[in-house]
Amino acid sequence: MSQAYISKVLRERISAQARHRCGYCLTQEAVVGVQMEIDHLIPEVFGGLTHEKNLWLACSPCNDAKGSRIAALDAVSGEVVRLFNPRDQLWSEHFAWSVKGDLIIGLTSIGRATVQALKLNRASLVMARQLWVTVGWHPPRD
Repeated sequence: MSQAYISKVLRERISAQARHRCGYCLTQEAVVGVQMEIDHLIPEVFGGLTHEKNLWLACSPCNDAKGSRIAALDAVSGEVVRLFNPRDQLWSEHFAWSVKGDLIIGLTSIGRATVQALKLNRASLVMARQLWVTVGWHPPRD
């Protein structure tokens, strides 16, 4: 967890930019009813600054799983690749939803490594997504 102060104004601006959802699993703050966390895309331990361009919204489980990582193994290629950066990369270029809308499928080495490293298909979240799909809250339409 960051020790840096993030002002309310900056937090609100980042939340709006992220459309009030996790940049990794796309869980919506309004659906879970829990405030998202501010993630340092490049962790402070690696010199990442508490500046808007290095911050994005993440749910607590994704942020915890990411920790201070910036890269992970892509099991298909066997290469270590950078994790997905929701500020600079398009989610739809690296991920897709399964037909049922409950699983995230990694389309690229970055996507696959991020799905595994951040546990984007953790059992509890998949079960929640299945319920959200039935009431039309998921997957996000954009």
